[in-house]
Amino acid sequence: MSVEDVLAAARSGLARLKPYDAAGAMSDGGFLVDVRPEYQRRADGDIPGAVVVERNHLEWRLDPVCDFRIPEATHHGVHWIVICDEGYSSSLAAASLRAIGLVNATDVVGGFQEWRSAGLPVTRHATPVRPCLAPYDVR
Repeated sequence: MSVEDVLAAARSGLARLKPYDAAGAMSDGGFLVDVRPEYQRRADGDIPGAVVVERNHLEWRLDPVCDFRIPEATHHGVHWIVICDEGYSSSLAAASLRAIGLVNATDVVGGFQEWRSAGLPVTRHATPVRPCLAPYDVR
């Protein structure tokens, strides 16, 4: 099985969103989760309103029964919308979230690059938004 096969399998279970649809879902109470590493956010900017959780912490921060969850992880039905740089690793991440019972997890087609190309909001800070590390981490 190739990585392309794994990606296709992951995407087969997702109702992926285009950037404008993801922005609309945020307005309707969904959480956009930016999993890009700091160097990409530093280079390209942050998405206003996104929850920043780097990929290696994702499942632990979003699982509502985990001791290391973030405050937004209140139940398994939360609408999590994962965004990465180009929309590949976010598909794998969203499938992983669904595998742990987060039934409304999905991702953004084309990732941050498509978000920015669509003219959706991006902010530039001297220092990127700090990722959510754990409940005891002060944001």
